[in-house]
Formats: sequence, structure tokens, C-alpha cells
Amino acid sequence: MCLVARALETAGIPTVIVGSALDIVSHAGAPRHVFTDFPLGNPCGKPYDTEMQRAIVGAAIDMLESATAPGAFQQTPYEWGSHAWRQRYMEVLPENMQRLAAMGAARRNERQARRDAGKVRAG
Repeated sequence: MCLVARALETAGIPTVIVGSALDIVSHAGAPRHVFTDFPLGNPCGKPYDTEMQRAIVGAAIDMLESATAPGAFQQTPYEWGSHAWRQRYMEVLPENMQRLAAMGAARRNERQARRDAGKVRAG
């Protein structure tokens, strides 16, 4: 996303990245960044927490309106709750290994079926 944002900025279109991977977004040089310290895949907040999601998107829109130059950064005040997710995020244990392998195989099969039907690009 950061590379796309930088290309858009070069074309004169201001952008804001809402992201959870601070190290990646900082290293890639996001022009403007609203950071949420949440598990990857959830930069706008917890599922079904529309109040939090609207506030985070609102912060991004506010930054887009107020930041006059690239390089702006803001961390939201929201927390996921307990920080226990950090220790267990994407953890593979002997007791869940078989289930996760089956889920991966099912996902690959689904993707292949979608490719075969022309619904996703190959690659």
C-alpha cells in the first residue's frame, strides 16, 4: 500500500495509510500514516465495533484534511483490549496444527477453483 500511496502522492493525490504494522509502514515510507496497534488485518478496529471503526476512519480523513505535507503520523488511542493477542497471534501448536493444515488445504482448493472459473487472476 505504501508504494501505491507514494505513487499517488507523486501524481498530486494526497493519501493516508491506516495500518497496524508500524515497522513495515514506516520502512516503506507511507506519506501519511494513522497507526492502530491491533493484530494484522484489523487496522480499522475490532470486527462489529462500528463506533471505533468510524473514529479511526474519521482520524484518517481529518489527517487528510489537515496534514499539509507528507510525513504526518498519528497513533490512535484505541486498544484491542488485552495485549495477550501478541503472544498468541498466528501461533501454531501441536493441538491446532492438523486443523490449520486442513484449513490451508481447503483455502488453496477454493482459490484454485476460483482461478479455474476465471474469478481470480493466476499467480
